[in-house]
Amino acid sequence: MSYEKRLSLLVFLDMAIVWFSILTAYALRFDGSIPSSFIVQALIYGAVSCVICFLVMRYFKLYNRVWQYASIGEIIAIFKSVTLGVLLSYTVTYVVTLERVPLSILLRHYETLLLFVGGSRFAWRVVRDKFLIKKPATQKNALIFGAGDCGALIAKEMLSQLDADIYPVAFIDDDRLKHKQRIHDLPVVGSRKQIVSLTASMKIDEIIIAIPSLSKKATAEIIEVCKGTKAKLRIIPNLNDLINGKVTVRQIRDVEVEDLLGRDPINVDLEGIANYVEHKTVLVTGAGGSIGSELCRQIAPFRPKCLVLLGHGENSIYNIEMEMRRKYPDLLIETIIADIQDRERIDEVFQMYRPEVVFHAAAHKHVPLMERNPAEAIKNNVFGTKNVAEAADRYSSERFVLISTDKAVNPTSIMGTTKRIAEMIVQSLGKTSKTKFVAVRFGNVLGSRGSVIPHFKRQIALGGPVTVTHPDMIRYFMTIPEAVQLVIQAGAFAKGGEIFILDMGEPVRIVQLAEDLIRLSGFEPYEEIEIKFSGIRPGEKLYEELLTDEEGIGSTTHDRIFIGKPTLVNQGQFELELKMLEKSLCGDRAKIRESLKSMVPTFLNVS
Repeated sequence: MSYEKRLSLLVFLDMAIVWFSILTAYALRFDGSIPSSFIVQALIYGAVSCVICFLVMRYFKLYNRVWQYASIGEIIAIFKSVTLGVLLSYTVTYVVTLERVPLSILLRHYETLLLFVGGSRFAWRVVRDKFLIKKPATQKNALIFGAGDCGALIAKEMLSQLDADIYPVAFIDDDRLKHKQRIHDLPVVGSRKQIVSLTASMKIDEIIIAIPSLSKKATAEIIEVCKGTKAKLRIIPNLNDLINGKVTVRQIRDVEVEDLLGRDPINVDLEGIANYVEHKTVLVTGAGGSIGSELCRQIAPFRPKCLVLLGHGENSIYNIEMEMRRKYPDLLIETIIADIQDRERIDEVFQMYRPEVVFHAAAHKHVPLMERNPAEAIKNNVFGTKNVAEAADRYSSERFVLISTDKAVNPTSIMGTTKRIAEMIVQSLGKTSKTKFVAVRFGNVLGSRGSVIPHFKRQIALGGPVTVTHPDMIRYFMTIPEAVQLVIQAGAFAKGGEIFILDMGEPVRIVQLAEDLIRLSGFEPYEEIEIKFSGIRPGEKLYEELLTDEEGIGSTTHDRIFIGKPTLVNQGQFELELKMLEKSLCGDRAKIRESLKSMVPTFLNVS
C-alpha cells in the first residue's frame, strides 16, 4: 500500500474513532436518548475534536510510524496526542458554545479514544505476528543465551523480520529469577546446565550468546558447554554495540577460535607506550603483513609524527595505506616499496626519514617453504634483518624491536634457525649501540596469512577432509591484536639486548583445534567432516618452546611479558660466522645447513 493510501486510511479510521467515542459517551450519559439541547453540542464537540485530534496526531507523527515495530515509544506518543487532543477539544468547544461538556462525557470520550486509537495500531501488529507471519520451513531454530537487554533486542528484531534465516524459540539464562518468565512471548527455559538437553529436545540449530558484557573467560566457559551440542554457535561481539544502540541481527557473528582462548583484554601502559612513540617517526617493516599491518593500526592512535610503512609487496602496502588514511586522515603516512635485502635502498630510507622507532616485522615465515628454499630464508631473515638493524644503529634510531618466534628456540627448521640468528644480530648490536635493540618472541597468531586456522576453514567449507599433521602436535596461540599490543608494550621496557617472551597461555592440541572449528561450523567431527593425519612436515616439531636452556627467565612489570636473559655472543666470532654463512649461500643445501648448525648449535639438522 502506498504512503498516500495508508495515510488516508489511518486518518479516516481515527476520525471515525473520534466520532464513535463522542457519540457513545453522550449515549451512555443519557441512557441512549440524547436530549435535543445536547445534540448541537455533541456535533460541535465532534467536529472540533476531529480537527484538533488530527492536527495533534500529525504533530506527534502518529501517521509516520511503522506500527509493526511499535513499542513503548509509540505508546507514549499515543498517550500524549490523545490527552492533548481531548483537553484542547474540550476547551475550544466551551469557547465556541459557552457551554461546558459534561465531565462524564469528557472522561468516556478520553478513555474510548485512547483505547481505540492505541488498539487499532497494535491490533495490526498482533494479527500480523500471530496469523499472517508463518515460519518458513527453511528457518532454523535459535536458542538465545542471555535473557537481558541484548537478548531481548535480538529476539525482537528476529521476530519482526519475515526473511530472517533464524527464528528464536527460547531463552537460556543463569539467573534463576528469570526462569519460567516470558520475553516477547518466548520462554526462559533454564540455565547453561540444560543447554545440551534442551538443544536436543527443542531441535535447536543455532545458539546465540547474547551477553556482550561477559568476560572472555566466562564466554569461553559457555562455549565449552555449547560444544557438547550439534548446534552452530554465534555471538554478539561487543558491549559498545549495545550501549550505542547498534545491536542488530547483522552484528551477530560466528563464534571464532579466538573466543575459545578465554583470555581477557590486555592491560597496557598507555603512558609508557606514548612516551616512546608519540611525536616520533616510526618505521614498520613488513607493514603489509599480518603482524606489520596490525602494528600500524595500534601505533597510529599514539600520534606518531610520521608513520613509515615499508614492504616488498605493493598490493598489501597499498591496502594498509588506504586503511590508515581512512581511519587517521590527519596522520602523516609515508609508504615505501623496498626489499630489506637491498642494503643501499634501506640506507636511503633511513637517511631520508631518520626513524626514531623501528618495528622489524618483515620476514619469510612459512616453515616447509623455507626448508625447500633455505638460501632465500637466510638472505631475508638474517641479512635483511642485519641491513635494517645496522641502518638503525648508523642513523641513531632510539629503539629497534625485532618480531621473533618461538621456532627460534632449539630450532628444527631453517626458518626457526634464521630467526634465532636474527635475534643474535640484535643482541650483538645492543652491546655497543646507543640504539635500544630488543627482540620479542611469541608463538603462532590466529588468522595470520598461511596459518592453520584459515586453512582449516577452507577445508571445512569444501566439506573436508581437514588435514592435521600429527594427533599429538601442540602449539601456543595468540590473537594478532593481543600479540601486537604486547610487542608495543615490550618496546617500552627496552634497555638494550633483551629478548622479551610473551605469555602465550596454555598450549593447544592442533587436532582439538580442528575439532572445535568443525563443531563451531555446525558439523560433527569424524562423522560429517573427516579429520586426516598427514604426518609431520619437514622442519616441524611436535611442540614449541619459548626459551633456550641457557636463557632462563626474568619478570617485567607486565604479567604477560617476561625477559629471557641475554646469551653471550662473541662479537668477532659471530661476524666471522656471518661471513661464512653468506659464502655458503652459493653452495648446496647441505653446506648451508652446516653453516647454520655452526652458528646455532641447538639447531636439530633433521633434514
